[in-house]
Amino acid sequence: MPQPLQIALLGSKFMGRTHSNAYLNVAKFFKLPLEPEMHTICARDAEDLAVFGPRWGWAGFSTDWKSVVDNPDVGLVDVATPNHVHKEQAIAALEAGKHVACEKPLAGTLDEARAMKDAAAARPDQHTFVWFNYRRCPAIAYARQLVKEGRLGRLFHVRAAYLQDWGGPDTPLLWRFQGDQAGSGAHGDLNAHSIDMARFVTGEEFTDVIGAVNETFIEEREIVDSAGGEISGRGAGGGGDKRMGKVTVDDAVLFLARLSGGAVASFEATRLSTGDKNRNRIEIHGEKGAIRFDFERMNELEWYDATLPGAEQGWSTINVTRGGDGHPYAAAWWPDAHIIGYEHGFVNQAADMIKVLGGEEPEAPIPDFADAWETQRVLEAALRCADKRAPVSIADVT
Repeated sequence: MPQPLQIALLGSKFMGRTHSNAYLNVAKFFKLPLEPEMHTICARDAEDLAVFGPRWGWAGFSTDWKSVVDNPDVGLVDVATPNHVHKEQAIAALEAGKHVACEKPLAGTLDEARAMKDAAAARPDQHTFVWFNYRRCPAIAYARQLVKEGRLGRLFHVRAAYLQDWGGPDTPLLWRFQGDQAGSGAHGDLNAHSIDMARFVTGEEFTDVIGAVNETFIEEREIVDSAGGEISGRGAGGGGDKRMGKVTVDDAVLFLARLSGGAVASFEATRLSTGDKNRNRIEIHGEKGAIRFDFERMNELEWYDATLPGAEQGWSTINVTRGGDGHPYAAAWWPDAHIIGYEHGFVNQAADMIKVLGGEEPEAPIPDFADAWETQRVLEAALRCADKRAPVSIADVT
């Protein structure tokens, strides 16, 4: 039997549920070198945890994250808390000798991300992981394979947009709208995914941010009792006088960039794209071909083969669910065209993390703190560019 891997999870809201579901199901679908055991779930509300823990498969629960991190039985600490506490909790876990997984973005600020990256580098025997879950979509992992095989040839354009519409005027002052907790708004939450996907699929790094705009459209929001909650608490609440609080993050950030192979790139992130619920899109165009992906159709990858005779060229749609034909991750799931959903990307990542901890290779490269630091540098460069209204070299973001 595989040796057990005792896991502790910090955070029980939206990401707490997705990570819990991943650990609960990963061994049912993947052959793993270690047996994941759900040791402890940790959050602030003991009453909530008493229900959450058993429901999601956790053996125990705690409201004291420091004691959980220090528990000698725990081998992997997973940080799924708001951005402003990533640094303290992740570094404490590293100092306690644990492997550490962390939600994205790596941290709320560049300084905090640097400290996390440096702490991980000082402990090379301990693994770190960052939950850029869209890398684990079979279509995105397959797009990476096509680029790596040279099927697109020299790359010319990357276009990425992550569009949501939940952040309208009636949405209360959640922690995601407060800079001291989130670091940034749609930029850190959504552009972080797009930047990571661009780096992952192309295999290239960013060299410069050429232009950027940073906009906050809704400058005040209602303060409600559930302000620390997740998107499920969207409503503005009852009538009467409203207590209003200042929004200190962006609603939308757009920027232009150059990549190390010479391609130009555009990125857009917003929570005010009316009609777009979770439209995470990326296009990559090269001399030999092109790909398009939209997460709202996550099992599909659009492909254009420019090497065919002109009369035969046109966009085709690949249903990336054929494990027997080599589509990444698909063999672990269902028969061809029996599609998967949002939660499966997290299960796929849990499998890759456990493979790495057991000495095996992941299905696709998995970001550690050093990798996520590179994405954090691009996030910072875009904000500096918008503030200064001048280009920013990534080399100057250290």
